[in-house]
Amino acid sequence: MNLLSSIIILAFTSVIAFSSASFADEKKKIVFLADGGKNSKTHAHESGNALLANALEESGLGFETSLHKGWPTDAKAFDGADCVVIFCNGGGGHLVMKHLDQFEKLIDDGVGIVCMHYAVEVPKGRSGDLMLDATGGYFETHWSVNPHWKAEIKTLPKHPITRGVKPFTQDDEWYYHMRFQPEMKGVTPILSAHPPQSTMKRKDGPHSNNPHVRKAMAEGKIQHIGWAYERPNGKGRGFGTTGAHYHHTWDSHDWRTLILNAIAWTAGVEVPKKGVPSKPNPVKGGGN
Repeated sequence: MNLLSSIIILAFTSVIAFSSASFADEKKKIVFLADGGKNSKTHAHESGNALLANALEESGLGFETSLHKGWPTDAKAFDGADCVVIFCNGGGGHLVMKHLDQFEKLIDDGVGIVCMHYAVEVPKGRSGDLMLDATGGYFETHWSVNPHWKAEIKTLPKHPITRGVKPFTQDDEWYYHMRFQPEMKGVTPILSAHPPQSTMKRKDGPHSNNPHVRKAMAEGKIQHIGWAYERPNGKGRGFGTTGAHYHHTWDSHDWRTLILNAIAWTAGVEVPKKGVPSKPNPVKGGGN
């Protein structure tokens, strides 16, 4: 082999190695947090996260995922994270409650935050303010409500999160009348529907009913049950949705695609025109 051939082979090998390294460096890191939940037909947090992580890994879009039960004890778990997906019980027992300083740092560092179902609820105060900063909206007790009802998503906005998604109907525990950023600044409604009046039959309580939601319902205001958020000054993105109570909802192509798109968008990935590809409920075990 002459000198010229050796140089060409060496150069070609270097290009391949550089390309492989660059691809690895460009992978988007998604950190999934769950608290275990019931591991049944409802609140199957670990199974739901595993399903979504598996779909992202197999999408061919360059995702690296990690699954955690509880808040990671190793702070390095968040190093290089592009998005943190939280699927857990909420309220005072929310995973962020004992880690608000670290949660705030993730937000300040521009890390995307996705919260699903009960994870959109944190107590009013510092945790509520941080959730507004992270995702643009949250469930506020004595303001928001959590009934079960069938939401008819009749139209979808033009947004990267809705690519490949068609209007759909889903029976779920759809929380609504959420607390959003003032004047919806930075918030884009993604899923919106009109709850039936039957959702107003419960007595007043922290989650069941209140004068504020009754007034909104009387005025016929459409309720936003899934939303995208762009933080001020390009400081990251967030997404929240009140659905995903039932594990079997992941069998829906439109619902599954929408959530995968939301994670991709929140992580700063260009969502494909047909949405993030996936297979129907590839990870069972959630009592489906």
